[in-house]
Amino acid sequence: MPELHSSNAELTVRPFRLTDRAELESLWSTVFPDDPPWNAPALMIERKLGVQPELLLVATLGAELVGAVIAGFDGVRGWIYHLAVLPLWRRRGIATALVRNAESGLATLGCTKVNLQVRATNAEVVSFYKSLGYLLEERVSMGRRLA
Repeated sequence: MPELHSSNAELTVRPFRLTDRAELESLWSTVFPDDPPWNAPALMIERKLGVQPELLLVATLGAELVGAVIAGFDGVRGWIYHLAVLPLWRRRGIATALVRNAESGLATLGCTKVNLQVRATNAEVVSFYKSLGYLLEERVSMGRRLA
């Protein structure tokens, strides 16, 4: 997947590298402090590296990792998970660049529709995704822990 460079030539979106691990764990711990144990950053990284690792994307400004997103494609639908940008760097187009690069990676795999889930109480994130063309769909989201 090509790296995205912004007009200021500092922002880069690229696949995760093993050398990014500590910064990515710190980012997700900062942005998602109340995540359940099964979403522990170290576990999520390990699981994603086993399946479509090229769709674990990070955003860097210079040498600093400032954002990340997970994407995946199951052959029917694409999914976007755990989009995060450090609070200091929000509202600068980083999240948009991450989503667009995730969509591009999914499209390369033949994906024609992307799904994502947002907590109903998170109006700011819902508004962000709407601004990118995502629509609210009347669905019931169900889940079951297997472990």
